[in-house]
Amino acid sequence: MRSYLTVSGAAALLLFAGALPAGAAATGSGDGADRSFTIEDPRITESSGLAASRAHPGVYWTHNDSDDGPYVYAVDSHTGRTVATITMSGVGRPRDVEAVSLGPDGNLYVGDIGDNLNGSWDHVWIYRFPEPKELKDATVRATQFDVKYADGPRDAEALMVHPTTGRVYIASKNENGGGLYEGPARLATGSVNVFRRVGEVPWVTDGAFSPDGGELVLRSYFSARAYAFQNGRLGADHAVRAPFQRQAESVTYTADGSALMFGSEGERSDVVRVDLGKDAGRGGNGPRGGDPSASAGDIGDGIGGAGGMSLSGVLVVVAVAAFFLMKRRRGQG
Repeated sequence: MRSYLTVSGAAALLLFAGALPAGAAATGSGDGADRSFTIEDPRITESSGLAASRAHPGVYWTHNDSDDGPYVYAVDSHTGRTVATITMSGVGRPRDVEAVSLGPDGNLYVGDIGDNLNGSWDHVWIYRFPEPKELKDATVRATQFDVKYADGPRDAEALMVHPTTGRVYIASKNENGGGLYEGPARLATGSVNVFRRVGEVPWVTDGAFSPDGGELVLRSYFSARAYAFQNGRLGADHAVRAPFQRQAESVTYTADGSALMFGSEGERSDVVRVDLGKDAGRGGNGPRGGDPSASAGDIGDGIGGAGGMSLSGVLVVVAVAAFFLMKRRRGQG
């Protein structure tokens, strides 16, 4: 992902919900559950999507974004090591892969949906292949789907497959927010799959459905929110505690729905576990990182307080926002 925010955009994201310094919300139960981990593979320097395996407990699927090729990696959360590299055949060279999601059909869906030219591609692609039964390096034939948006080209980084209907959703992004787009009931080859806008969402870098499909979590660089999801539409929302990471890119539920796993880009990037409340994964009010009072706008009250962002964390956010602005201005010069 190589797009950057203005300071005003970063400020809006900061107000979206309270972020936590990396690791502040991370927990581990000590009972063999998936824990926070570091991706050790030196090839994975731009981990941009994350999906929990159902066939292989404790394994997470990820990928680089631009210019890496047709590769998807299986990473063991207990060691941080890559246990399988999957090469997709039957597809063109990916342009900007930004997301991966596991469908109820047992297929992995890979979203080549990024657009570093700010929404200028006339179409994007989704690749699909069965989740391998064995964890070993392999080449698999993937199905490629052409995708367009009903209201014109969009940049996007979040692709989510609903865990019961199998319908694919994409969340677009721009400086002032984005839209939630719904794909056809079934993706088809040989024709363009048109995605239609069905909701308004903030500027996000990834998203994930709860295992029962009753809730949709969307994250940005500095925060995350959970939305009730019913009949294909967004409902009431609330803040989700998210770690502050150097470039926050991905999120997925653990396979059992008891926690969220937040990933980032960079060499040896961290994936941070955030435990959820007792209603997690059932469309309830669980995904608040153990803080039932969390809500949008409590960032101010949380400065320096337990569970909130520290003053140093706020200064880091400001510094990061300034960095984004300088990078963008240099790119325009």
